[in-house]
Amino acid sequence: MGVLEWSYMAMLGFVLLASGWLEWAFDLRVYRRPGRLFATVAVAAPPFILWDAWAISEGHWFFDRSQMLGIVGPLNVPLEEYLFFIIIPIAAVLTLEGVTRFLEILRARRAAS
Repeated sequence: MGVLEWSYMAMLGFVLLASGWLEWAFDLRVYRRPGRLFATVAVAAPPFILWDAWAISEGHWFFDRSQMLGIVGPLNVPLEEYLFFIIIPIAAVLTLEGVTRFLEILRARRAAS
């Protein structure tokens, strides 16, 4: 297995790194509320996975298999795509919470000066 097959996984890893540091930098406690995080993923992922499955079956959507591990799950959707619909909502929550906390810090500093 070569490096190219890890391209999609590398992108997902980058997304985790690019948003994950916000949890600790701003003490967001997103990961400490797994129920809320699971609810976010549970609402976001299924419709998009079904949409992907439909688009794949109709030939409207495809994946470059040379950039993927080759593991295909139910509905003929690649593993990386399942992970995408877990990781991206988590990254979105971290980003939203991080920006919100950052703005709170800025407002508090302005009010104090």
